[in-house]
Amino acid sequence: MTPYNQRIGAFVELGKYLTDFCEKCYANDDSIDLEFKEIVARAQQENGWFTQENILHALREWGHLLTKENLEDWLSGYDLGTVDYPKTIGIIMAGNIPLVGFHDFLCVIFSGHKVLAKLSSNDKRLLPHLVKFLDEQYPSLKEYITFVDGKMEGFDAVIATGSNNTGRYFEYYFGQKPHIIRKNRNSAAILTGKETQEELVALGEDIFRYYGLGCRNVSKIYIPEGYDFEPFFKAMFNYGDIIHQHKYANNYDYNKAVYLMSDFKILDNEFLVLKEESSLSSPISVLFYSYYSSEENLQKELEALNDQIQCVVSNQNRDGHVGFGQTQKPQLDDYADGVDTMEFLLQL
Repeated sequence: MTPYNQRIGAFVELGKYLTDFCEKCYANDDSIDLEFKEIVARAQQENGWFTQENILHALREWGHLLTKENLEDWLSGYDLGTVDYPKTIGIIMAGNIPLVGFHDFLCVIFSGHKVLAKLSSNDKRLLPHLVKFLDEQYPSLKEYITFVDGKMEGFDAVIATGSNNTGRYFEYYFGQKPHIIRKNRNSAAILTGKETQEELVALGEDIFRYYGLGCRNVSKIYIPEGYDFEPFFKAMFNYGDIIHQHKYANNYDYNKAVYLMSDFKILDNEFLVLKEESSLSSPISVLFYSYYSSEENLQKELEALNDQIQCVVSNQNRDGHVGFGQTQKPQLDDYADGVDTMEFLLQL
């Protein structure tokens, strides 16, 4: 069996493992992997945003993606010849949502290069456990994966994800090496006022999943002039329990108080604040909105903001748009910032 097929097989087994774990967790099955269950619990204790539900959502989505058919279909678009001299790729992972750096990890492994991963302190438990499982399926993989705690050295290229501020440091330190450096991005949704209640409820998933901390979370909606907010708020009530998460509730109370003291006009349903604002990046518990006069003008505005937008949600079936409720279910060829990570790695 070739290394390529061995890697496919290992990740397919990982997909089955993740799916099985999630199913048993939801069913309170006593035969669940207790070690993994403890790791999920510790990840939750160390990062209050990583609730069990959000961790399981991330694990379940990866379980669905890691099938033989999906992997082969994704990789068929690339020339994956044998790499005689694998390069070491430093991956600096963010920790805003569970396993946010896993796609970069996957790309490096299948490109035939070596992973030198620096985990975020906010998400340091999950990936090492998945790597341990992969090592059991394909022991030769061990020599391709290294985790580093301190300064990252001995790398040939870098994939780094962070904020606009950390992005400047990344460019300073890693600018001389081949690199992909990702900074802040946000996602937006276009509403017409003709959405069904089911579509609006699905939009709530795009807004509230991971408490809005992901770059694929909708932080801004564009609405037509004269938009009726009543159906929107009716749909959002399906997510009202989010206010019982104390970190989210603290953000909601703080942001609402700041806006009220500043005499800003806001709309509020007791767990989500809507504020008219030109910016894309809204605080936790806040959703910005802007009116548009015509679709043509809106498209021009979105094109001007292209380097700040991760994805656009709508039901317009436009190229590059994502359907309602789908932002946190990316496919294997949905590359962050629209940069083909596999192509970058294969050209090194």
